[in-house]
Amino acid sequence: MKVILLENLKKFGSIGDIIDVKRGYARNFLIANHKALYASKENITQVEKIKSDLAKKDNEKKDLAKKVFEKINKKMFEIKKLSTENKELYGSVKPTEISKLIYEKEKIEIKPSMIQPIQEIKSLGKFKVKIFLHSEVDAEITIIVDTEETIQ
Repeated sequence: MKVILLENLKKFGSIGDIIDVKRGYARNFLIANHKALYASKENITQVEKIKSDLAKKDNEKKDLAKKVFEKINKKMFEIKKLSTENKELYGSVKPTEISKLIYEKEKIEIKPSMIQPIQEIKSLGKFKVKIFLHSEVDAEITIIVDTEETIQ
């Protein structure tokens, strides 16, 4: 299915590009989240007219992402979890927990879908986590998982 992009998307293209994607992805994600339109003749002419406005909005999002990047990039966040004697966690640290942790410490709201741990966090130690703030801005933070007092 052919769609016209209304945003710059990392692996697909930039504003105004006509790309071919699977029908479900187009309908359920791109069009539902206002990231694309069906590639009809009317929509193509409409996007050509508003391309500069879309670029301006994208630049505003990018500037906002850069501000967040400056605040959190290379920072370390500590989380305490219950663990076994051989330093494994009861469960893992999920992106939702990381999102809440960042909000508590920095008062910055980051959606869990933007957070991508480089490896699963299932034990004690230091872990790198990538945060995709914008199609052109990625931050990296360190999560330190420490043991919480064990319950007897």
